[in-house]
Amino acid sequence: MNNFDELCTAFLEQIKPSAVKDAMLYSFSAGGKRLRPKLLFAALESYGICAESGLRLAAAIEMIHTYSLIHDDLPAMDNDDLRRGKPTCHKQFDEATAILAGDGLLTEAFYYGATATADPAKNVRIVCAMAKAAGANGMILGQALDLEAEKKTACALSELAVIHQAKTGELLTLPLICAAIIADRDEDIEAWQTFGAKLGYYFQIQDDILDLSVSSEELGKSTSDLHNHKQTMATCLGIDEAKKLAEACYEELNQLCDKLSQPEPIRAILLTLHHRRR
Repeated sequence: MNNFDELCTAFLEQIKPSAVKDAMLYSFSAGGKRLRPKLLFAALESYGICAESGLRLAAAIEMIHTYSLIHDDLPAMDNDDLRRGKPTCHKQFDEATAILAGDGLLTEAFYYGATATADPAKNVRIVCAMAKAAGANGMILGQALDLEAEKKTACALSELAVIHQAKTGELLTLPLICAAIIADRDEDIEAWQTFGAKLGYYFQIQDDILDLSVSSEELGKSTSDLHNHKQTMATCLGIDEAKKLAEACYEELNQLCDKLSQPEPIRAILLTLHHRRR
């Protein structure tokens, strides 16, 4: 993954100098789990395809993710001060620069998605998948529903599941679908969608638990769910019941892994997530 980070930095270094470029590099190179690129590389490996062939696409997906974090931290959204162990982008620079940095990363992402492979037809499908996952029926919808839920005194678990699927699950499913596109395995897309949706649900429940049980210093980001009146699995169910639900999701994900022809690369990521503390 070190080579991946260096390559991504090199991509952004090609941008003309400005405060926005500095902000883009600041947030993008701040580290993080790089979960979405890892999922792409693992899915490609399960198809017998080398990770290097997915580097441009992995960078594109991580750019979308980083843009979403920059905007999610803004005063108009979650108003957070800490991200990946560093001041959030709008705190390090200013709000206008942070907004433009997020816009810049999102736009660059589609350039690298459109040039992800040597096959133009596959690139068109990849860009369409990116737009669907990140757009107004995907991640943006999830963020909008999440903001609306803050105004409610309570949310049904089914409502939270819809929010998690859109806000978190869509962008975790994206690399898996794209791997199937690259590998010419359209017949696997539905299975990847099922797995990605469950993974997003599991990941978000974990996040909800950690937000209430781990310090912001250990997490490397602000623990702002209570302050923002977020409706989460942990606040609705309590931490103990939320942990039971997360454990059940983990078991379901392992069962879904059993159905993959080469489950080991994905299962290794799943095991790492199961023991995460941030």
